[in-house]
Amino acid sequence: MLITPLIEAKAELTDGGLAPEPIVLSTRIRLARNLADEAFPGWADATQRSDLLDRCVESLSSLAVLKDGVFLDVSDLTDLEKQVLVERRLVSRELIESEGGSGVYVSPSQRLAIMVNEEDHLRIQGLHSGFNFRKTWDDVDSLDNQIEEHLNYAFSDTYGYLTACPTNVGTGMRASAMLHLPGLVMRGHMEKVVRMVNQLGLAVRGSTGEGSEATGSIFQISNQQTLGESEEQILKRLIGILHAIIEQESNARGLMLEKQPSLVLDKIGRAYGILRNGHLLSSAEAVNLLSLMRLAVDFGMWPAENRALIDRLAMEVQPGHVQCTAHSDIAPEERDRIRATRIREQFASFPDLDFSNIQLMPNPNQKN
Repeated sequence: MLITPLIEAKAELTDGGLAPEPIVLSTRIRLARNLADEAFPGWADATQRSDLLDRCVESLSSLAVLKDGVFLDVSDLTDLEKQVLVERRLVSRELIESEGGSGVYVSPSQRLAIMVNEEDHLRIQGLHSGFNFRKTWDDVDSLDNQIEEHLNYAFSDTYGYLTACPTNVGTGMRASAMLHLPGLVMRGHMEKVVRMVNQLGLAVRGSTGEGSEATGSIFQISNQQTLGESEEQILKRLIGILHAIIEQESNARGLMLEKQPSLVLDKIGRAYGILRNGHLLSSAEAVNLLSLMRLAVDFGMWPAENRALIDRLAMEVQPGHVQCTAHSDIAPEERDRIRATRIREQFASFPDLDFSNIQLMPNPNQKN
């Protein structure tokens, strides 16, 4: 498979930190860019798309930051490979469903990915584990400047960067954070949070973006406005709102421990039992159960290093990843069996949950 080196390599989302943080799983910044005097991908014919792809790949391959990276042409990928790339958040669903003349350039660490000929000519993405917008922005801004030395961007002194969709005109920036919010979900407060966030001009989506569900109490929160604000203003506003959500989640977890401790511990204990002993697990069930194990770590019931192992498992139990490890086409029930076996094997080496030392762990997310 063309993507085997990506799956086997250490990556930001699976090996990004020794001790991933509670609540904020990852941060991402994506810039939309188009080349001057070129038809947008949706209007370009096959020859134009192919020529522009070759031109962009030639320029990207010359950048030192992408040395030893890999370029993948969408037309060369199987449906399974496309699915894995979406699961790893390296490409959008729009890219894998696009016409010919599309691809993605991925850095060795998978912290950087540049989609070519999605909705725009270039979608430049930076990704970091944890609450790390500053580092993510530094990486993306630097890459953007390097690309601009080779390619002439479509830019208006009045409107900023010109994009295929009017909602991206201006900075072309979409900044987002992936949040683990089981406290707000269990307390029944997520609907109120979503309304508040929408009123403040942000979007709330599931873990794989627009149209996806929030499996495992994981939500993606991003800016919607790109025109009339600088990149720094967008990040400052987003970070401020995320701090408020983090505080609400921390409060919700504290209230659960104070008012409903038996209910919370029962959910965690049952999840642990199924993961350690189950023989058939769907991907949705596995992610939901692993979400409770992440909460157990946050409550001090497991060592903090187990959080990284749980995050890696949550990635590897997705359907595409399970199919890849099987090295053959397998039916859904067989995927469920392989998934359960993989989790049982991992949990066999985990210590038992410590129900005697439950506490709300300090949250380092306020540092960003």
